[in-house]
Parts: sequence; structure tokens; C-alpha cells
Amino acid sequence: MTNPFKKYADRFSEFGFWKTLSLYARKIGLKAVYSALLLFYAYRQPDTPAWAKNIILGTLGYLLAPFDAIPDLSPIIGYTDDIGVLSFGLVTVAGYVNDKVRGLAREKVKKWFGDGEHKELEEVDKVL
Repeated sequence: MTNPFKKYADRFSEFGFWKTLSLYARKIGLKAVYSALLLFYAYRQPDTPAWAKNIILGTLGYLLAPFDAIPDLSPIIGYTDDIGVLSFGLVTVAGYVNDKVRGLAREKVKKWFGDGEHKELEEVDKVL
């Protein structure tokens, strides 16, 4: 599978990932944050193959890139392309999102968004 976001892979760094998510978590929304976390934790799994890791790097790199297709200046419209890219990446590597990955992502979501019922997480999980 070709990675249309390969050119963004060099923009990914673990430090940048955590910094961006912690700063913009509420702005980009629970679904996008959960999707990004699923990708990140799937990337960290030793059994995720190189092709899938490349998709993940490009996808998360796009999220971290300061300039993308739609500038992130508007709270709603500016992140629609990021959410679309996250969805593409997640569906592409869905086979490597296992229970451990989901658990780690949900744990982080709980820290950032609280203990409430998060139906959005189930919506993301259904797609996988």
C-alpha cells in the first residue's frame, strides 16, 4: 500500500506528538485524540510491520506538520483534514490495533478527558 503522507514522516517525533496532543487535545476533540493515540501505540508495538509503521509515521507527521491542506486556525474547519488523515491511517493499519493498544489509548484519554462515558471511543472502535 502506498503512503500518500510519506513526506510527513520526518515531521514526527515522540516529543512533538505529546506536546501537540497535550496542547490541542480539547480543540481537536476526543475522536481525533483517541485515533492519534491508537496509531501511536500501534506504532510502538514490536509486531507492527514496517509498512504499517510507515503509514503511522506519515499520518502522525501530518498531524504535527505546522502547515497542512487546511490551516488549523479555525477550531472546526481547520482540523477536518487532520481528522480525515487520522481516519485514513487508522483504517489502513486497523489490524495492528489490538486490545493492549486500545487499553493504553483509553488510559491516556481518561487522564486528559476524565472518567466520563466516552461514546466517541466506541464509534472509533466500531470502524476498526
